[in-house]
Parts: sequence; C-alpha cells; structure tokens
Amino acid sequence: MNIEEPPISPESKRQPVKICGLTVPDEAVQCEAAGASAIGLVFYPPSPRCVSMDQAQSIRAALSSGTTVVGVFVNEPLHVILNTVRQCNLNAVQLHGQETPEMVSRLKDEGIMVIKSVFLDHEPFFEDVARYPASAFLAECGRGRLPGGNALAWKWETARRVSQSVPLILAGGLNPENVRMAMHDACPDAVDVSSGVEFCPGRKDISRVRLFIQAASGHISYQHNRRLFI
Repeated sequence: MNIEEPPISPESKRQPVKICGLTVPDEAVQCEAAGASAIGLVFYPPSPRCVSMDQAQSIRAALSSGTTVVGVFVNEPLHVILNTVRQCNLNAVQLHGQETPEMVSRLKDEGIMVIKSVFLDHEPFFEDVARYPASAFLAECGRGRLPGGNALAWKWETARRVSQSVPLILAGGLNPENVRMAMHDACPDAVDVSSGVEFCPGRKDISRVRLFIQAASGHISYQHNRRLFI
C-alpha cells in the first residue's frame, strides 16, 4: 500500500514514538525534527546498528535536551551499563535480554529510568511483567536471529493484555503501512521502530520516519491517562 508523504505540522511534533538504531547524528536530528520523542542507541555488538561510545556521544550532543535518548543493552553487566549511561549522557536504558528483576532495581536505585523488554515467544514472557519494577515495558515477538530489529510482523493483539496493566511500548515489524493497525490491536502507550524506516541497517529513510510518525499521531491509547517518560 502506498502512502503519500504528509507535510510536517506542529501537531505531529513530540509524538510518543521511539526511533531506534540510529548511527549518525544528522539522521537522529532529522528524526527529532520529524516529531520523535525518543531516540534509541544500540549497544549490542552483534547488531548491525551497534554504535561505539564516540558515535553515541556525537548523537547525544546533536540532540536537544527535550529528546529522550535510550541506550539498548542485551545481558550486559551492571557496571558496563552504568558507565555507558554516564559517558553518553543517556536518559534511559532498555534491557532487551534476560536481565533479572534485581538488575532493574539496581539501575533504578541509581536514578536511571528502565524499559524492560518482554517477549511473546521466549523469556521473559509477557506474563512476567509483574516481576519487574520497570518504568515501562517493550513488547516484542522475540523470533529471529537478533533479540530485536528482525522486521518480523506478529500478532500484536496478544500484547493488549500487557498494555492493560503496565505502560507499554509496542515494537517488532512495525512500519508506516501497518502501525495504525498494530496500535489498534495492542493499545500501546508508545511505539518503537527501527528496520521499518530504514534504507539499510542503521541508516534511516527520513521520508519513511515522517510517514511513520504521522501514521502514529493521534492513535496512542494512553491507557488510564498514563504518559510515558519518552
């Protein structure tokens, strides 16, 4: 399905949309200007979107203080996460592996906002959200070679049972053409996209970023009047 690219209007600004897997400052700034409220930086070496500390610092420095910058980690030790948060001035972390509830608690004790990923197809499952004292949860399917960013669509409606009880970010297989349907099915508080707005891994097609944000605008559920920190 083809979508005509819309103009950027003030109403499309600052939507609860996280554009993840940025690797260059210029594209991060353009995502921010398009209305994304959060930028995700991947610190997982097997990922083609993994950034170095220098890259992350350059991206953070290019963005305004009003944009949340989230570091994405997979089963990293606490000291590595803490050092990266401090060195790169991150606003939040996303734990996208099999991290323990204790890890979430220790990060929160350090004053760090935590998003914990939960999965349909492997642990931690959607049903495990009650175990984690996270600020929000990201729901993924969990199929594919990598923990995330596999561009695989899934039964988003299965995440509705999570969004009914906790702040939820929906991810996995989203793109400008399907994000409205996915949000209708899952009722998330925010959405997260990476490969669905790329022309190659780690490089964003800004026209598709704009289309994605426009499609998502006005369709966030805000369950129980919640507002995510992103």
